[in-house]
Amino acid sequence: MLDRFVTLASNGAARRPRRVCVLSVHTSPLEQPGTGDAGGMNVYIVQTARRMAERGVQVEIFTRATSSEHAPVVELVPGVLVRHVAAGPFEGLGKNDLPSQLCAFTAGVLRAEARHEPGYYDVVHSHYWLSGQVGWLARDRWGVPLVHSAHTLARVKNAALADGDTPEPMVRVIGEDQVVAEADRLIGNTDEETRQLVELYGADPGRTVTIPPGVDLARFTPGDRPAARRALRLAPDAVVLAFVGRIQPLKAPDLLLRAAAVLLARDPALRGRLVVLVAGGPSGSGLSEPRALHELGASLGISDVLRFLPPQRGDGLVDVYRAADVVAVPSHNESFGLVALEAQACGTPVVAARVGGLPVAVADGLSGVLVSGHGAGQWADVLAGVALHPRRRDELGAGAVTHARRFSWDRTADALLDTYAVAGAEYSQRHGMTIPPVHAGAEMVAP
Repeated sequence: MLDRFVTLASNGAARRPRRVCVLSVHTSPLEQPGTGDAGGMNVYIVQTARRMAERGVQVEIFTRATSSEHAPVVELVPGVLVRHVAAGPFEGLGKNDLPSQLCAFTAGVLRAEARHEPGYYDVVHSHYWLSGQVGWLARDRWGVPLVHSAHTLARVKNAALADGDTPEPMVRVIGEDQVVAEADRLIGNTDEETRQLVELYGADPGRTVTIPPGVDLARFTPGDRPAARRALRLAPDAVVLAFVGRIQPLKAPDLLLRAAAVLLARDPALRGRLVVLVAGGPSGSGLSEPRALHELGASLGISDVLRFLPPQRGDGLVDVYRAADVVAVPSHNESFGLVALEAQACGTPVVAARVGGLPVAVADGLSGVLVSGHGAGQWADVLAGVALHPRRRDELGAGAVTHARRFSWDRTADALLDTYAVAGAEYSQRHGMTIPPVHAGAEMVAP
């Protein structure tokens, strides 16, 4: 599919955009991933926007203002603006409350565009279904194609709910159906997600494309494990099992704790060396019981081996990955699993659930191990088989680095730009429009 995009772009029938409107209604790219609603989608938006800007494409990201202290417009990096749109109260709104604010958010987006000459944006890229609803209206008003990334899908999540988790509401299912029907291009992170769009939502296969996310290969690299452990105050001989991400039932961090309890029951002598490192904050349905994981650790009798860290950024996150013997990704569903890719890029093997996009993010038996099921004993077996066997851990660690190098944000950004180009050409042909020439030297305006 992408070969066709490149051909079309090179023969003059399509061109890369000058300016992209990115919609991220429910979470800002400025927020710290790992808590609240911020996660892999935030990383995706920031990293692809940065690389588009490096290629001379201007990117403007619209997100809902959640604080009166936010400036209306923030420059993320040269060529990338974040626009905060007032839509509802700054605080106290969860994702399920946001449909009531979509009219206000859409009005803010349309007013911002109205300050400019017609044709200011060349394409709209919406992320998550709430943004897709806004993008659908903007597409019709501006006469440009809508490209949509779902990131997660309600029907898929509801089919793989963790015990006690709350199903996604019907309003989301209906909203996703509408966006899938309207989008000019649908982006799946993996072939599995693309298949789900077609089979569960009736998406047109001709309007879907698979573009895998990437990893920042300049930041996430193998490094000095003893130094990383010193930075985190971990013993040099500790057996470190790490979880990184939002603390919510969907991500199943509780499974890592239960597996650790099984390991200690089998080998009490391990207690003096075992560390279960959890880096992240409560999110989603986990917000209702923010201390649930601490309480579970106490009930399992493993509080002494638990270590909690707030969401990490920059070098702190790299230290967590490098310090770990294994990074566990036990999610009940993942559209891809950026944590798995980041950990592997640092040379740390991953033990992950065989769900969603994780079989793409992790090369089973080469860069880590995939586990079918969520039994604590089963997970204890696999974790021990990696973390307690240095030779096996090192073999998988070497394979992890090789596997991660297959992915990069540069490739993702280039594939997105080619997709925009083809979507734009097809939209113009469908509506009898003439494709305008590329405008050199366009300036980004921040009112």
